Amino acid sequence: MAEDHDARQCDAAVSRAFSVLGKRWNGMILDVLGHGELSFSGLRRAVSGISDAVLSDRLTELADTGLVDRRVDAGPPVAVAYALTDAGCRLVPILGQLGEWAEGNLQRR
Repeated sequence: MAEDHDARQCDAAVSRAFSVLGKRWNGMILDVLGHGELSFSGLRRAVSGISDAVLSDRLTELADTGLVDRRVDAGPPVAVAYALTDAGCRLVPILGQLGEWAEGNLQRR
């Protein structure tokens, strides 16, 4: 029996994960960065439909959660690049599996 299992702790962890992953655009940003480092403008082109303000907010959030690394090269010119952290890289295959599961198990409306 799973006596050591704390359902509240598990629920809190899953809720924490989906509070980040469930936001619109975050999955797409992580997927795009899974193919390699990009500049802000490169991300904006790769994630069509996202505004600059929302992209900036999402990148800040993903960096704060430890999934994305923001690197500033002093230049000139100053350049900012975004890449997945190790934790972000470990998440990419899980997101792929989640997408496959959703395709096979969730009804479309």
